[in-house]
Amino acid sequence: MPNTSGEGAALADTIGSAGVSEDNVRRYLLMQGYDYVSYEDFGRRFFEVAVTAERVGAAFAAFAGNEFDMEPIAQGPGKIAKVSAKVAIKEPQVSRNVADSITFDIHIPLVIDLLLDLRLDKQRFRVDGDIALTATARAAEPLLLIVDVAKPRPSDITVHVSSKTIRGEVLRIIAGVDGEIRRFIAHYVSEEIDSPQSQKAQVIDVAQQLDQTWTGV
Repeated sequence: MPNTSGEGAALADTIGSAGVSEDNVRRYLLMQGYDYVSYEDFGRRFFEVAVTAERVGAAFAAFAGNEFDMEPIAQGPGKIAKVSAKVAIKEPQVSRNVADSITFDIHIPLVIDLLLDLRLDKQRFRVDGDIALTATARAAEPLLLIVDVAKPRPSDITVHVSSKTIRGEVLRIIAGVDGEIRRFIAHYVSEEIDSPQSQKAQVIDVAQQLDQTWTGV
């Protein structure tokens, strides 16, 4: 609480003699109750409060829940096998790292229904996967807050293919199924990151947000 025994009392004694109003005294005492910081410290704290893991996760909300088809692709020796898949994207999991830069590790689980067609024989696989993305919070002119998401490489896609038969497992390896799935998903996610909807979600116009919420003083 503000200390009124020192400066406040001295100011109060001057009311009337020096023309200092009682309202000014109250305002002075009120303003002494804050711990002031520099603009730079304020900006840093604003970033840490505004760019949370929850808000970054929300930017991927439209992305989560999508399903897409991987059209048949010829694979294996002599391109004898055709690989197709239906991919379902689950809710992202986001963790934040606060250092000189504020970064995020984003993991998006996948469930993949995979079909390996060998013309005379078809093998179906249930595949679990994960997309590993990284993002960095950045500031830009004039007053923008940007969540910069790096596009994934095939090596950022993890797939766990399980087969109920030894034959299915051997065919999967020969056909190079895992690598093709990783390449396809990496390409799909890169296109999604570049989509107008995703680009819009990654940029926050702070000035515009303040204009919409500021009620004046």
